[in-house]
Amino acid sequence: MDRVTAATPFPEPPTDADAVLDGLDPEQRSVATALSGPVCVLAGAGTGKTRAITHRIAYGVRSGVLPPTSVLAVTFTNRAAGEMRGRLRQLGARGVQARTFHSAALKQLQYFWPRAVGGDPPRLLERKAQVVAEAAARHRIRLERAELRDVISEIEWAKVTQTVPEDYPVAVAKSGRDAPRDPAETARVYAGYEQLKQDRGVIDFDDVLLLTVGILQDRPDIAETVHRQYQHFVVDEYQDVSPLQQRLLELWLGGRDSLCVVGDASQTIYSFTGATPDHLLDFRTRHPDATLVRLVRDYRSTPQVVTLANGLLSQARGRAAEHRLELVSQRPAGPEPEFREHADEPAEAEATAQQIRALLASGVPASEIAVLYRINAQSEIYEQALTDAGVPYQLKGAERFFERQEIRQAGLALRGSARAAGNDADLPDGLGLGEQVGAVLAGVGWNPEPPAGSGAARDRWESLRSLVRLAEGLAEARPGATLADFVTELEERAHAQHAPTVEGVTLASLHTAKGLEWDAVHLVGLTDGMLPLSHAKTPEQIEEERRLLYVGVTRARKHLTLSWALARTPGGRAGRRPSRFLDGLRPGSASRGGAGGTSRGSVERGSGGRKARGPVPCRVCGRTLTDAPEIKLRRCADCPSTMNEELFERLRDWRSVQAKELGRPAYTVFTDVTLMAIAEEEPTSARGLARISGVGPHKLRQFGTDVIALCEGRDPAAPDASGTPEDDAAGADPRPADAAGPAGSAGSAGPGEDEEAEARVAAFLADEEPPPEEGDETAWR
Repeated sequence: MDRVTAATPFPEPPTDADAVLDGLDPEQRSVATALSGPVCVLAGAGTGKTRAITHRIAYGVRSGVLPPTSVLAVTFTNRAAGEMRGRLRQLGARGVQARTFHSAALKQLQYFWPRAVGGDPPRLLERKAQVVAEAAARHRIRLERAELRDVISEIEWAKVTQTVPEDYPVAVAKSGRDAPRDPAETARVYAGYEQLKQDRGVIDFDDVLLLTVGILQDRPDIAETVHRQYQHFVVDEYQDVSPLQQRLLELWLGGRDSLCVVGDASQTIYSFTGATPDHLLDFRTRHPDATLVRLVRDYRSTPQVVTLANGLLSQARGRAAEHRLELVSQRPAGPEPEFREHADEPAEAEATAQQIRALLASGVPASEIAVLYRINAQSEIYEQALTDAGVPYQLKGAERFFERQEIRQAGLALRGSARAAGNDADLPDGLGLGEQVGAVLAGVGWNPEPPAGSGAARDRWESLRSLVRLAEGLAEARPGATLADFVTELEERAHAQHAPTVEGVTLASLHTAKGLEWDAVHLVGLTDGMLPLSHAKTPEQIEEERRLLYVGVTRARKHLTLSWALARTPGGRAGRRPSRFLDGLRPGSASRGGAGGTSRGSVERGSGGRKARGPVPCRVCGRTLTDAPEIKLRRCADCPSTMNEELFERLRDWRSVQAKELGRPAYTVFTDVTLMAIAEEEPTSARGLARISGVGPHKLRQFGTDVIALCEGRDPAAPDASGTPEDDAAGADPRPADAAGPAGSAGSAGPGEDEEAEARVAAFLADEEPPPEEGDETAWR
C-alpha cells in the first residue's frame, strides 16, 4: 500500500474524517481509530506502518479528537520525519509536528536554555572527530582513522546509556559489550573529550538529549510548559529507542498515557548505538490496558520474497525471535529469489553489474534497483563495476537533495520565472507545466538528452530531470497547475525534506537501507565472516546480524538476488563459505537443525572469467595478503611504505584534472589506493603499470601515457620524445635487477600475475574492448 501512495504524489486531501479511513485494511483501520490511551502496533516489514500511523494522526485531527498542535510524532531519521510530514500534509493534517528525537530536543533546548541556565545556548559541535582526536593526543594516545571511529562509537554508546567516563569500563563489562580497545584507555579519551567541550562552550548531538532531559527533570515549570503544548505522542521505529530516548519520552509524557508506538523487534539492528527492543516488547507490561494491533499483511514483496524472509526468521533465536511476525504477502507471484556463487569478489561485482544492465533493459528503472552490502568498504568494487558497465548509481547517505548546488540554482531560476508571471521571454505560450520547467532549467544546464557515462555530470542531469518529472506529475494530478504552484510545492517539499526520486542504482549498506524499498535488490558479499561479521561472537550479536539480513531481504519488492564469492581476489584460495543464515534456505543446503531448503530459488555459479592468480605475499614481511587495498599495495597496511610522496601528490592533481574533464568522480579515474601503489612502484613501462591491480587494459589505454610520464618526472601535457606505451609495451622493466628483489618483493609478480599483466598489455595493443576492471510561546515547537 505504501507503493501505491508513492505512485500518486499529489492526491487531493480527504474530504472529511471518514474519508481518511478509505483504503485501509482492517488492521490499519484499527490503528487509525484507536485514538485514546496507549496503543502498541507490531508492524512487520512492508505492512504499511507509516500509512497506518499517519492516517491515525490525520483521522484524529480531522475528527477533532487531536488538536494538531498538541501532537508530536517522533522518529529516527530526517528522511523518515520528512516523509511523515509530507504524508500528513497530503492528508490535510497540517500543524502536526513530526521530528526526530534530536531535532525536537534541540528546538526545546535552544528555547528554554536562557530561562533554565541563562545566556545564549551552547554552540553545536560540527566535527566531533577532531576534538576526540585532540583529546586522545593529550593523553599521548595515537588513533588511526578506523580506531578514531571506534572510540567515537563507544563515546556515543556511553552517552545514550547515560554512562559517565569513570563508569565506562564497568558498564562495558556488565553489558557484555565487545569493546574495540582497552576500556580504561577509551574512558580517558572520553573524559578528555568532555573536558575540551566544556572548555570551548560547545555540545554534541548526544548532549542535546542529555541536557534536555536534565532541564525537564530539574525544572518542573519548564516541563509543565511542554506538557501543556504536547499531549499526544506517536513514536515510529520504537524498537530502536535507546534508554536515553526512552527517558526523554517519559518526561515529555509526564505520567500521561496518550502514546502510540509502532515497531518490529525483528528489525532491531542498532544495538551498537544503545537501541533495544525491550521497550517495545515490555510495552504491555508497563501499560496493561494498551490496545495491541499486529500488522502482517505485506504489500511490498511478492510471496516468493516473503517466503524467504519468513524462513530466515524461522531459524532465529532469542527474545526478539519469540515475538516475530509471520508475514502474508498481498502481491501477485513473482520470480524466485536467485542464489549466485562466484569465484571471487571482482567476478561477483562484474556479474552483479551485468545483471543490473539486464534489469534496466527489461524496463526496471535504475532508481528501483539497489545493491546492499554489510559494510561501506565493500562499495568501491561495485562502484567500479557499475562505472565500467555504464550504469548510473548513487551512494546512499550522500548530500541531501534540496541542498545540492544544482537544485538550489534551479530553485532560484524557477522562482524568478514564476514571479515574471507570463512575462518570461524564455517561456512561449502553449507549453505544459513540465515543458515550462524544462525551459527554465535549460538556463542552468538542463538538456533532455543525458550526458555520456556516469559521474558528476550525470548526477547533476539526474537531479534536474527529477524536477522536470515532478512537474509533469503535478500537471497530471492537477490540470491547470501553474509554475507558481510548482514552486510552492518545491518549497513545501524542501521544508519537509521530501525529495523526488533521482534516477540511479542505489549503493548502500544494510544499515542505511532500513526504511527503504526497491523493485530489485542485490544482497552481495554474503559469506561467513562478513554476514555475520567475524567479530559477532555472542548469540545476541549473531541474531542481530541475522536480523540485518532480514532487513535486506524485505527491501525487495519483486527481484531478489543473494550472492557470495568463494575467494577475495582472482586466483585466491576458495576458502569461504556462504553465510550460515542461508543454510536451509538456498537450494541444496540444510539448516543446522537438519531441515531442508525452504526456497525454490536457483543457485548459479559464476566462472569469474579471470585468470587465476595465486596468493599475494607482502613484499616487506612475506605475510599472505587478503585485503584488497593491501593486495593493490603489495604490502601489509602496517608495513613500511616506500611511496614517493611528491609523485603521489602529482598523481592526485593530475587525477583531479582528468575527472573534471570527464565529468566523473575522481575515484573512477583511479582510487587513492591505486595511486599509492603507483607511487610506490613508480613504473616506467606499460608492462610495469599493468602489473598494478586496478590498472586494466581500458585504463592503460586511456591514462597510461600520462601516468608513465608522471612517474618519469615529465609533464604529461608536454610533447613526448621518448615514445608511448605502445612503444615500450613489449620492453623489459627498466629497473635494475637488484631492484626487483626476491619473490614477493616490489619488483616481482605473484603466480599468474605476469600473464595477467601481459594480457592487459596485449588487449591494450590490440585495442580490444576490455572486460570490466577492479518570545513566542510556541517558538520552541
